[in-house]
Amino acid sequence: MKTLMMLIVLCHTASAVSHSLTFFCTESPGAQGIPEFVSVGLVDEVQIVDCNNIRGLEVHKDWNKFFKDDPQHVEWYASQCLNNHHFFKANIESLRQRLNQTEGVHIMQRMCGCEWDDETGELNGFNQFGYDAEDFIALDLQTLTWIAPKPQALITKLRWDTEKARLEANKYILGHECPKYLKKYVQYGKNLLESAVLPSVSLLQKSPSSPISCHATGFYPHRAMMFWRKDGEEIHEGVDHREILPNNDGTFQMSVDLKLSSVTLADWERYDCVFHLSDVSSDIITKLDKAVIRTNMAEKPTDMVISISAAVVVLALILIAAAAFVAHKKKKAECSPSCADNDSEQSERLNTQS
Repeated sequence: MKTLMMLIVLCHTASAVSHSLTFFCTESPGAQGIPEFVSVGLVDEVQIVDCNNIRGLEVHKDWNKFFKDDPQHVEWYASQCLNNHHFFKANIESLRQRLNQTEGVHIMQRMCGCEWDDETGELNGFNQFGYDAEDFIALDLQTLTWIAPKPQALITKLRWDTEKARLEANKYILGHECPKYLKKYVQYGKNLLESAVLPSVSLLQKSPSSPISCHATGFYPHRAMMFWRKDGEEIHEGVDHREILPNNDGTFQMSVDLKLSSVTLADWERYDCVFHLSDVSSDIITKLDKAVIRTNMAEKPTDMVISISAAVVVLALILIAAAAFVAHKKKKAECSPSCADNDSEQSERLNTQS
């Protein structure tokens, strides 16, 4: 999970004009306490839809009007949620038989979508499958061939490489259909996606011997930096940067910890925490002051702490085991606007090929 969020932040910090439409799918039959199938769609890392095999499709509240004006779009997403559940479940069973896996919970994931630079016009598509938190197969759009990093996927690669018509069709979808939907979403959500919201920043400490955590929550967009300074200069020693995480309302949160075991109380005034949000000129600077530090020692859990826990749970449900899956260099791959195999016939083909 940490690797995934770091990858997202680095990609979008490097190119502020880049937009993305990304779909994450996770199937985990037999897992306790969570749905077997979970899928989420994001535009520039802002959630627009999600679904699971228990409650079906849910449109994020900020996007209700867009989908209300196009009900067929909603129906198509809902059908894909059900189709993908069967699609992934069937292929997990096929792989379990091939790999002689008789017990335990196994997981299949897919991350797919497209990126569009609205300044240069550059387009990139990607689609990759993972199995049990390892890369399984992905499509290289430059050569229109499948990449199989594991021997277990070789049979699937050989079969799919012969399907020339399918490869060409997917190339067209990535080059036209996915960007077309992405541009519509970006246009509709322009105000939502581009408006900057500053966070509330707090100093937290679990116990007197614990590091001081500078925590920012409620900011948007996610292109942000936070660091500790000493005498006005950024420091790295004794500093631990945490990943950026989403909140339930579409905003983000992040923390950076500072170890003070070797710092005397008299030197605390030399330290401060700086939060910088992309495209916002003024930073939020928080002085290291013992009087403003919030601690769990004698307090009930705060609303902010509850919000942190809730956000982590939501992310875990959506992106189970995705961190290891995307740690490798992203391969260009096949994808429709929802990156879904659109019918049961295609699902059956993958099942026989796997």
